[in-house]
Order: sequence, then structure tokens, then C-alpha cells
Amino acid sequence: MAGFEPWIREFGVDILSMGFSAALIAAYYLARRRRVRRDPTLTIHGLNELARAHWVAGVMANPAKDVMAVQTLRNFIMGASLMATTAAFLILGTLTLSGQAEHIASSWHAANVAGSSSAGLWVAKVIALLADFIVAFFAFAMAIRLANHVVFMINVPGPAPHPLLTPEQVAHRLNLAGAHFATGMRAFFFAVPLVFWLFGPAMLVIATLGLVFALHRLDRNPAA
Repeated sequence: MAGFEPWIREFGVDILSMGFSAALIAAYYLARRRRVRRDPTLTIHGLNELARAHWVAGVMANPAKDVMAVQTLRNFIMGASLMATTAAFLILGTLTLSGQAEHIASSWHAANVAGSSSAGLWVAKVIALLADFIVAFFAFAMAIRLANHVVFMINVPGPAPHPLLTPEQVAHRLNLAGAHFATGMRAFFFAVPLVFWLFGPAMLVIATLGLVFALHRLDRNPAA
């Protein structure tokens, strides 16, 4: 145990702050999941899933809406493509930042009151930020992939020639695309505390508290 004391003194505050932030976000999502089980439309995500399901059913029941459906899905794909491109640029920027640890770690830790100023820890923080942006990129890429599938499926004339091409199945795939898009946006949101962590553990905790408050406001269905 004595061999760990210097390590704990050096990195203990950062580990505790990261654990507290992760636990706070996990507690928020667990509480939200319990409430959503009782009322799926309590959040804007549940309401969007319901709207997409009804939209697909309406489009597939009315062949005259096929052009409108393709244009709507194209707009969705363009938005996801823009976000995926943004994530790719952020990944490149973070990789550039990781190669300058020895030069800027000390200056970025100027506001660090109790945390470690180790260049190695700073690199670990940058790697965590990099992983977050990679998750965002793949989530948006999956949203594009699934939406491209729906572009073809939604224009299949009825009645469905196969059980996997029913309106329910097409809506399920479109909702998966929407879920991946939301995951990418969440990854962008989670990048905020990780960026503030570069300046110290106290900034991480403050940013996480602000993020949870913002998520609570953003996730709520205004009509609920």
C-alpha cells in the first residue's frame, strides 16, 4: 500500500473528480430511464420516435409522398454528414494537441488548484477526449448508413413483399438512425467536461454539473 501513496497523492484528486462526474451522469441517465419506462413520451427522444413511426406509416400508405420522404431523409443525411465531418476535424485537432503535451500542459494547468500537473496525465485526458470524438464520428456515420437504407425501404410499394419491409420495420430502422444521431450529439455534449478537465479536476466537476442541468432541460418534452 505504501508504494501507492505517491501515486494517490499525485493523481487521487483527478481520479475522484472523474469518478464523481461519471457517477453523476450515470445517475441522471438511470433516473431518466426509470421515468421513461412509465411514460415513453416523457422525453423529446421518445416523442421523436413516435413521430418518426407515424411519419413512416403515413408515407408508405400514400405513394404520392415518396418525393417528400426522400427529401426529408436527404436533409437528415446532410445534417448527419455535417456532424460526422465536424467530428473528423475535431479528431485531427485532438491528435495535434496530443503531440504538444510537454509544451502546453503546464500552461493549461495554470488554473489547476488541487489536481496533478503531470504531462502523462494530460495526455490521458486528451486520449479520453479523442475517444469521445471517435464515438461521435462512428455514431453519425451509422446514422447516415441506416438513413440510406431507409431511403430505399420507404419507397417499396405496398403491401410489403417481405416481413422486414413493413412500415413497423422501416420505422424501427429509421429510429435506430435517430438514436445513433442522438448518441453522436451526446458525445459532443460529453466533450465539454472533458475539455474543462484539461484545466483541472475542479473545472471538470463544475462543467459536469452544468451539463447535467442542461441535459435535464434539453431532454424534457416541453408538453410533458
